[in-house]
Amino acid sequence: MKKLSATMTLQNADTVPYLTFDFLKEISFINHAFSTRLGGVSEGEFTSMNTAFNRGDDPDRVTENYRRLCQSAGFDFNSLVASAQDHHTYVRAVTAADRGVGIYKPRDLDSVDALITDESGVTLVTYYADCTPLFFVDVKRRAIGLAHAGWRGTVGRIGEKVIEKMTALYGTDPKDIVAAVGPAVSVCCYEVDEPCAAQFLALEGLDSGKFVFPKEGGKYMVDLLETNRQILVAAGVPESSITLSDLCTNCNSDLLWSHRATNGHRGTMSAFLALKADS
Repeated sequence: MKKLSATMTLQNADTVPYLTFDFLKEISFINHAFSTRLGGVSEGEFTSMNTAFNRGDDPDRVTENYRRLCQSAGFDFNSLVASAQDHHTYVRAVTAADRGVGIYKPRDLDSVDALITDESGVTLVTYYADCTPLFFVDVKRRAIGLAHAGWRGTVGRIGEKVIEKMTALYGTDPKDIVAAVGPAVSVCCYEVDEPCAAQFLALEGLDSGKFVFPKEGGKYMVDLLETNRQILVAAGVPESSITLSDLCTNCNSDLLWSHRATNGHRGTMSAFLALKADS
């Protein structure tokens, strides 16, 4: 165990490392993890922990990477169910019948950027390499969610859509949600052009002065984590129930995959979230 930041801890640093949120570790009935770029068997530009099957890596190596992560972080490999991300805002509810989809069974949908469940023994898996992971835990109804929030998903308010679907299907009250945001490319490194910034500035009911910062030459710095935090608060999650990562993927590209740092020659990280089987 290695303390890397104010909000996250690196577990099993000398073998198959993964990150956990200190805030989420306090919830006894869940298991969660965020992988790094270390501890796997992939080679070349994917060295060594790549969890994406769609980037040209040897699928047998990717499968072995998942097996190693599951052993390290305490997940059942057979319980995994993965998203099929394309930067939209579709939220999929999954059950035990979906276990293996996107991992050892073929994907059956082409656009899934968030997963939710209220069943134990189902591990949600979503993918990242600069975009923002969002973790959701309804501590009263014992339901969970994971979302991939790139800039398009963020301006599409995917976090709000996850909460709406958890409310509709599981009876979730937003005030009972504990949420975690990140790791992702942080405001120090996320420069966008004016058309992109305009979509953030157009978000209603948020204080864009805290997440869009003009620069010279028509460029802007955008804080994806703060934007998503405000979206969650606007959707009813208490501010005290939200924690943000302080690990920038671009600044920590020796540990974390960053699309920007590698100019796209990279592997992919995964977020994992499950209700424990005895919960």
